[in-house]
Amino acid sequence: MRALALTEFGDPDVLELVDVDDPTPAPDTVVVDVAAAGVNPVDHKIVAGPLRGAFPFDLPLIPGWDVAGTVVAVGPAVPEIAEGDRVVGYVRKDHLGAVGTFAEQVAAHPRHLAPAPRTVDLETAAALPLAGLTALQSLRRAHVGPGDVVLIHNAGGGVGSFAVQLAVHAGATVSGTGSESGHDRLRDLGAIPVAYGDGLADRVRDALSGGGVGTPTAAMDYVGTDEATEVSLALLDDPSRAVSITNPAIAERGGTYWFVRPQPEDLALLSRLVDTGALRIDVTGRWPLAEGAAALTASAEGHARGKLVITAG
Repeated sequence: MRALALTEFGDPDVLELVDVDDPTPAPDTVVVDVAAAGVNPVDHKIVAGPLRGAFPFDLPLIPGWDVAGTVVAVGPAVPEIAEGDRVVGYVRKDHLGAVGTFAEQVAAHPRHLAPAPRTVDLETAAALPLAGLTALQSLRRAHVGPGDVVLIHNAGGGVGSFAVQLAVHAGATVSGTGSESGHDRLRDLGAIPVAYGDGLADRVRDALSGGGVGTPTAAMDYVGTDEATEVSLALLDDPSRAVSITNPAIAERGGTYWFVRPQPEDLALLSRLVDTGALRIDVTGRWPLAEGAAALTASAEGHARGKLVITAG
């Protein structure tokens, strides 16, 4: 099969399209024929090398953790999945090597997989797993529910756009930060938009009071700047409801750092929400596997609204 692999760390252009052996199912795994793989910030960080200390690794290395596709082989100890099933997965492995999803096929354990949404194509579904799980689990960690007022930093990004919709679905009012060019999109997602920059805390208060809403009761940091941490903690009465997915230091000030976990039940819930229309997946960029390095470059530049995917074609 073909795959994108690296033999040295660096910019995305170190990735090369190579031929590797097709995966075979172990007793507890299945093989997925990849329709597409979602692109996330962690992917270009793995390629660049900063995460070498966080995960054991071997070279050559095939990156990629998100996948959507069709099961083509099933190990004998996996009765819950059958050949032909359409699945999505957050296939994060504990050891980085020739096991990533930027390939035509990938082997995965059932704990990483769930049924794919039925109402969208697999290329679109590939954008759901990591970002959707991160949004769902971080909102849950902040105990977001009916009547809450939630500040979401980087509300137009891959995780933020899911978090806005999930928080609204949970009965919360949402204020989302983003560049002014993206404010119409934030309103469409259900958020009260607020521009980045100096004086952010005051602008959040003004935007919420202008809408007849109180001050935030929870805050989600999906951008990782010092400003986001400071604003979150300044606006909340309870610092434990300030959650960051990028800044571990927030825990030293009473907040919570959250690292997403593979969880098939959560992933299945996200698929159901897509099928009921409660959750929309916005894919704003698609690249074929042979041009996957360009997708990681676009992700690293940090200006994408919505999600990016690499297709197997």
